[in-house]
Amino acid sequence: MPESGRVNRQRMKRPRGPKINKAPILAAIAFIFIVLLAAFISTLVKKYTPTKERADLQEYYNVWEADDMALILDRKLVEEKAKLWDGRVYLDYQAVRKYLNQRFYWDANENILRYTTDTDVITVNAGENAYMVGKKNENTEYTVVKADGEAVYLALEFVQKYTNLDFKVNAEPNRVQIISAWGQVSRADVKKKTAIRLKGGIKSPIVADVPKGSRVTMIDQGDDWSRVCTEDGMIGYLKNSKLGEVTSETISRAFEEPEFAHLLKEETVSLGWHQVTSPEANDRVADVLQATKGINVISPTWFYLNDNEGNIYSLASRDYVTYCHGQGVDVWGLISNLENPDVDTTYVMTHTSTRDYLTNQIIAAAIEYDLDGINLDFEALSQEAGDSYVQFIRELSIKCENNDLVLSVDNYVPTSYTEFYNRAEQAVFADYIIIMAYDEHYSGSEDIGSVSSIGFVENGVKDTLKEVPAEQTILGVPFYSRVWELTPKEGSGEDVESASEDYVPYTFTCTEEGMQTTEDICTANGAKMVWSEEDGQYVAEYASEDKKHKVWIENEESIEMKLKVMKDSQLAGAAYWKLGLERPSVWDTIIKYVN
Repeated sequence: MPESGRVNRQRMKRPRGPKINKAPILAAIAFIFIVLLAAFISTLVKKYTPTKERADLQEYYNVWEADDMALILDRKLVEEKAKLWDGRVYLDYQAVRKYLNQRFYWDANENILRYTTDTDVITVNAGENAYMVGKKNENTEYTVVKADGEAVYLALEFVQKYTNLDFKVNAEPNRVQIISAWGQVSRADVKKKTAIRLKGGIKSPIVADVPKGSRVTMIDQGDDWSRVCTEDGMIGYLKNSKLGEVTSETISRAFEEPEFAHLLKEETVSLGWHQVTSPEANDRVADVLQATKGINVISPTWFYLNDNEGNIYSLASRDYVTYCHGQGVDVWGLISNLENPDVDTTYVMTHTSTRDYLTNQIIAAAIEYDLDGINLDFEALSQEAGDSYVQFIRELSIKCENNDLVLSVDNYVPTSYTEFYNRAEQAVFADYIIIMAYDEHYSGSEDIGSVSSIGFVENGVKDTLKEVPAEQTILGVPFYSRVWELTPKEGSGEDVESASEDYVPYTFTCTEEGMQTTEDICTANGAKMVWSEEDGQYVAEYASEDKKHKVWIENEESIEMKLKVMKDSQLAGAAYWKLGLERPSVWDTIIKYVN
């Protein structure tokens, strides 16, 4: 045992493993980091580097054929295309009417283009380099109208003669830029060379390069990107940071707009329609006028369209006119399209030759009988005849003005299905627009009701004044009522059809009666007349021969309510259908509003 008494233990060392070299690991980690960093940087570069891809301009502007031209109207690309023929720009006729000038009128039956100014009717035959202004020949260096089947194109230079527009032509792609909206626009200068793109964003393909200092017009301003149009008509998006201050400018073009004058009476118009159905009826004009008060215009129903060639039938009398003039009453001869059922009004209106012949017949009759005006009463027109009817009014108005004739046009109260009558355009050319504020309910109606309730009148006036100036608007009121006879339907209330909300449980017929006759009928049958605030007139019901009868009564009170609408709306006057159906006392009411 050792001296110290302690065991002397020797420390044992563990054997060491092979030494690890960390350098490759660190290198690998560094490499991976570098790769990821490079990928990240690459992603950032890709994300924030603008693409140099160019947009397919043929596709963008939808220009594929050699003669196609993109149509850029007031800095907006529209669907329709123009054509480039013989170095001239041509636009589709419908596009001209839709976007630029509705007054151009194309007769597809006779291949004639018409345009009416405030003084002249311009006529162009398809395929010709000449045209007529009234009876004067004019020539151009280009074909004005090119027609091929249903496709009709007008030379833009010719359209520009009568339209306040300017245009520029550019290539690659072929495009025409038309400016027709004048006034305030927003513009800005480009601060540095950049590009406009298909959409907002640097990854959107380039539409066009834009040099520094060029000027663009703002179409839609966004927070970061705005849609712009360049001076040469390229449209796309540009980053707002590349733009200078946006300023407002007024753009205009020297153009003399036509000034349409109207022959208007200084006093309130008080017009009575006189239904004349035979030459002998003219002899009673003295009695007809003497039964009135305050009448300053009489409109005899003398003329009507009598065939498809544009001829008119006439019941006119020079002695009648002479007598009226001696009483200080103007005569506006009425021409209608309703008397001869064999006449195709649409045919007459849509053929220039027959329309012209009709116009000449009317003017010739007006001169022959020393008329003061024409009252046009064309009703039940088809939508197909709408544009042609308005063109007829334009052409007739020019000849009326040249002969000091007042032109008045009778119109239904505005509805969606009579919109094609285009009262606004009628009012540009005609002197007066007369609202036929009656026949709210008639023999062909879906149900019975008033001839002319006050709400019907008020809405008719309000809606007409959206299109026609008040000083050109005359309110037509009825001197008649309809007496309705109701017959209950068999099984009414017992079948499925009866459960419908719009089911009418009776059939009905009606008769038209004058004021006094209507009241006599009510009195004879013991009917009590009850005032209806909703209708603005008296309503009466009675039973006769096991039939129920109902009538909305036109009398002094109902007429006065209508005339108050005329007065409050500051209209040009009133017209009455028809003389002879009134009772004498109604004239005391009328003269309070028309004198």
